[in-house]
Amino acid sequence: MRAETSTRPNPAGRTAVRKILLYAALVLIAAVFVMPLYWLFSSAVKPSGEIYQFPLQWIPRQLHWSNFTNAWHDAPFGSFFVNSIIVTVVGTVIKMVLATGSAYAFTFLPFPFKRFIFLLLLGTLMTPGTITLLTNYLTASDLGWVDTYAGLIVPGAGSAFGMFLLRQQMMALPREVFEAARVDGASHLRILLRMVVPMSRPMMITVSLISVIEVWNDFIWPLIITTTTEMRTLPIGLLYLKSQEGYNDWGAIMAGTVMVAAPMLVVFLLAQRYIVAGFSGGAIKG
Repeated sequence: MRAETSTRPNPAGRTAVRKILLYAALVLIAAVFVMPLYWLFSSAVKPSGEIYQFPLQWIPRQLHWSNFTNAWHDAPFGSFFVNSIIVTVVGTVIKMVLATGSAYAFTFLPFPFKRFIFLLLLGTLMTPGTITLLTNYLTASDLGWVDTYAGLIVPGAGSAFGMFLLRQQMMALPREVFEAARVDGASHLRILLRMVVPMSRPMMITVSLISVIEVWNDFIWPLIITTTTEMRTLPIGLLYLKSQEGYNDWGAIMAGTVMVAAPMLVVFLLAQRYIVAGFSGGAIKG
C-alpha cells in the first residue's frame, strides 16, 4: 500500500515567513527615518567637497570637526542657545501649569457651559496657528513685548492639545479615591498636587516633552516678534548662519543643525518610555 503524501500546511514555515517579512518591513521603515539623520551627522564632519561629491560619499574619509567651530563663531550660537533654553523652560512650565489646571477643572469641577467651552477649545486645534499671528503681534506690540522674552513666551502659553491629553488621562483615574479625599476635607489644590499629578505622571511627561519640542523648534513666531540678533532663538540662528555663509559652507550649516537637533534627540531618548506609558495608560477614555 503506497504511503500518502501529506498536503497539510506547515504552520512553523508560515510563522517564519511572516517574521522575516515583518523584520524586513521594520528595517525598511527604520532606514527611511535613520538615513536622513545619518546623512545630517555625517555631513556635519565632512569637508565641503565630500558633501557635494557624486556619487554620494556616505562615510567621511576624514573627520572635519572644525565645522562645529566655524558654525559657533560664524553666528552667535551662545546667545541663541541661552534664548532657546530660557524660552523653552519657562514656556513649557507655563504651558504645563495652565494645561494641568484646565484639565482638572474640565474633569472634576462643575461650572456653566463646561461642555461648550471644552468643545470650543478643541475647535482651536483645527485652526491653523498662522491665523492668529497678526492679532498676537499687534497685541504684543501694544504691550511693548516686541523683542522681549515676554513676547516670545506668553502668546504661546496656552496648549489646547496638552489640556485635552491630560483631561483624557484624568478621566481614566478612579473617582472613588478623590471623592474620599474630598470627604476627608482635602481641597482641590491638594487633590491636584498630591494625587492627580503623581497618578498622571507618564502623561504629564509626555505632554511636557511635546511642549518642549514645540517651543524649541518654533520658527515663525520668534522670527516675527524679535528684531535683534541678541533675542533670536536657535531655529532662526540657522537661517542667519545660512545667510552668512552664502549657501556655500554646508559643512558649517550641517554642524549648526546638529547642535540644534541634538538636545531634542537626547530628551526624546531619555523620555521615550514615559511616552509609551502615557499614551497606553488609559488616555483614550472618553
